Amino acid sequence: MGKKIKKEVEPPPKDVFDPLTIESKKAATVVLMLNSTEEEILAKACEAIYKFALKGEENKTTLLELGAVEPLTKLLTHEDKIVRRNATMVFGILASNNDVKKSLRELDILNAIIAQLAPEEEVVIHEFASLCLANMSVEYTSKVQIFEYGGLEPLIRLLGSPDPDVKKNSIECIYNLVQDFHCRMAIQDLSAIPPILDLLKSEYPIIQLLALKTLGTITNDRESRVMLRDSQGLEQLLKILETKEFNDLHIEALAVLANCLEDVDTMQQLQQAGGLKKLLAFAENTTFPDIQKNATKAIARAAYDSETRKILHEQGVEKCLINLLGAENDGTKVAAAEVISAMSENLASKEFFNTQGIPQIVQLLKSENDDIKEGATLALANLTTANQTNAIAVAEAGAIESLINILSCNRDNAIANAATVLTNMATQESLRLAIQSFDIMRALIQPLNSSNTLVQSKAALTVAAIACDAEARIELRHAGGLEPLVELLHSNNDEVRRHASWAVMVCASDEATSIELCKIGVLDVLEEINQSMRRKNNFSEAAYNRLLNNNLSLKYCQTGYLSSSNMIPDGFYDAGRINPGKKLLSLKELALQEPNDRRAIILINSKPYSAYPTYTTEEKFSDSVSGRSSSLQRRGRTSAGIGSPTDEKADVPGLATATGSKTFLKERASRDHQEQRLTSRRTQSIFRKGKGKKEEEKNKEEEEVAALAKIVESSTDKEWCPPSDNEFCNYITEISRTILPITDLKTQIETLAKFVAEKMGGPISKKLLHEFKWELHISEVKFQLRSNIVPIGYIKKGTFYHRALLFKALADKIGIGATLVRGEYNRAWNEVKLVEESYKGVTGLLPRPEEFIIDLMFEPGALLKTRSQEAEFYKFL
Repeated sequence: MGKKIKKEVEPPPKDVFDPLTIESKKAATVVLMLNSTEEEILAKACEAIYKFALKGEENKTTLLELGAVEPLTKLLTHEDKIVRRNATMVFGILASNNDVKKSLRELDILNAIIAQLAPEEEVVIHEFASLCLANMSVEYTSKVQIFEYGGLEPLIRLLGSPDPDVKKNSIECIYNLVQDFHCRMAIQDLSAIPPILDLLKSEYPIIQLLALKTLGTITNDRESRVMLRDSQGLEQLLKILETKEFNDLHIEALAVLANCLEDVDTMQQLQQAGGLKKLLAFAENTTFPDIQKNATKAIARAAYDSETRKILHEQGVEKCLINLLGAENDGTKVAAAEVISAMSENLASKEFFNTQGIPQIVQLLKSENDDIKEGATLALANLTTANQTNAIAVAEAGAIESLINILSCNRDNAIANAATVLTNMATQESLRLAIQSFDIMRALIQPLNSSNTLVQSKAALTVAAIACDAEARIELRHAGGLEPLVELLHSNNDEVRRHASWAVMVCASDEATSIELCKIGVLDVLEEINQSMRRKNNFSEAAYNRLLNNNLSLKYCQTGYLSSSNMIPDGFYDAGRINPGKKLLSLKELALQEPNDRRAIILINSKPYSAYPTYTTEEKFSDSVSGRSSSLQRRGRTSAGIGSPTDEKADVPGLATATGSKTFLKERASRDHQEQRLTSRRTQSIFRKGKGKKEEEKNKEEEEVAALAKIVESSTDKEWCPPSDNEFCNYITEISRTILPITDLKTQIETLAKFVAEKMGGPISKKLLHEFKWELHISEVKFQLRSNIVPIGYIKKGTFYHRALLFKALADKIGIGATLVRGEYNRAWNEVKLVEESYKGVTGLLPRPEEFIIDLMFEPGALLKTRSQEAEFYKFL
């Protein structure tokens, strides 16, 4: 063989670049390499950036500042699988940085990331693509984009991946997505419940926890709850609760179970499988406070449905709840009270708690924890609603003082609940009196001034419940509660306005409170409310009417009408018609005015002289003289200025006093004495028919005037009282003696009408009506009294409205039902109801009474059918 010759190595081509190994110590250099066209360089650059980003948040920010994000996005669709994988890994890490997230949203890379979830891609790509989506899905905008780009379906598919990291990232992203309603609906269509339930079997707690959180969100929808139940999800949840090693999962499992228990079908299935009993035992016996609290909350969710309440009652939930009230954990106590408040909707449960639960709940009222007090008051509020037995049990357990103390706490819901309990208790008189003994009205002032509408509403309702007692109304007035109550009428909240109107209506049950309410402008507020179709309510109208019914003087001035049930009281006065919004002065304020030429104020007052403060025998006038002597005594008293605007009260027949200057009163008394003779002659022409006068009567008048001056001087420090009216008292005595014995109502009315007409000047001819000088007579009486206020007994010439007022006042005294109606041009009339004579004595018939107007002017005693021609003439012509 020949010798082998060594082959020479050929030199490399001159146009080929020799391989170069590059070592870079700067991130900026590697970022520049992302623009290379060589796959190996791109792969190594992405790998280096991944390792750099993995070291911390500052490095991620640095890469963003170096402009690495944009060239990396182009690599997500690179043809080389290694480059594409490494780029995806980089984005999985970078997407946890908030600044990078913002940049990625602007570059719109989510569609490219979702494409990496395709089944043919490597597990590593699935892991980091799902990680990127999990990080991005925290933001709402990214959630929408992931859903719109169809990312939910591949994520659900990846729940079955063999790689736990893929599962974890996918379920985390799904959990973020299902916070949105549209994604939850899509979950149902994609049948995601079974694969999520499979994750509960994972050996990794974080995957189990995320699966439970996701189920807790999607089971807020009924369809998802049904799907979970059909997929045997309840059994898996109970299994988790029964496993002590899964303590860290119990709270989330209970949250899912709580949602499921809202469905009656689920509750029944759980009961049939014995799961409900296990749940109650778990709640009662678990040693973990937070878990016990959440178990109790789960029961609470179920208790809000009427059907599930029945099932819970059958399982004896009440005993479990009583035990939970004594738990050490405050949250468990609150949750137990919440369940009791819900279970109280069930009548059987409400009765059960009467003896075995209420005492324990009342003890919670003394807790320093506001949450516990709020929960306890809520439970008591529901237990006492429409249940007098429970209300008594609450009082017997000593809750009243604690409830009143809670009215001053800082928790609005607790205040509202406490007020509700007190309202429920106040429906029983004995409990209402017990509540009043704790100064309840003063305690309600703060809630009435609250800015919370719920507190305002409940506090006003409590006032309405308590103020039906006179003592409570007095207490409310003294505590300054009327002002904030009236202020609530301005509220824009319908319930607050309605309850405040109710309270005002109750408070207006007595005259004193009505007067105080009117002083602070309640009538104006109610009138404004009632004029609004949106703001008015039944109680506002009732309150307005009741206030007027307790202030008939104002009612008659405003409405011109008094019904047969409006009994004219002593102190009533007719000041004429007033326009809406104009204030009616009090009788005292009117008495302080100087006499003027305006319409006289007609006063009704039958109080005996003993009703006012008395003086010594020497300061009194004798009322034993009758006939002309009685008239003379009255005339002598009028000469001293009865009802004068500047007199203080001297309590003698016919004398009215007013607060004023003591010096002025002395001067008035002196002037009265000087004008005694002139006054006597004038009053004689007004009040007496006789033309002569005996000398001894004149001397007696002089003595009376002198005594009157002494009384005026001594009475300057006395409280003002309305003028007395001895003549009106005599009218009452006379009609009581003559009319009450009459058994026929029609005859009584006719007799009273003739009596009134006789005292007011007798019948008047229709043709001579214009010659009836009643105006001059009234002016003379005003001059004689030196006051704008004229007691009705002093009027001897009265026209329509004087006679109608006297008839109404006397009819009320003897029990004859009559109205008083004001017309135009000094007209007024009375209406009565009578049954036709032809119907009387006929059995089986209940005819409607007919209305008649009583003639007091032309033919006194005549009864004119309403709407007849004669009646219309009497009213208007």
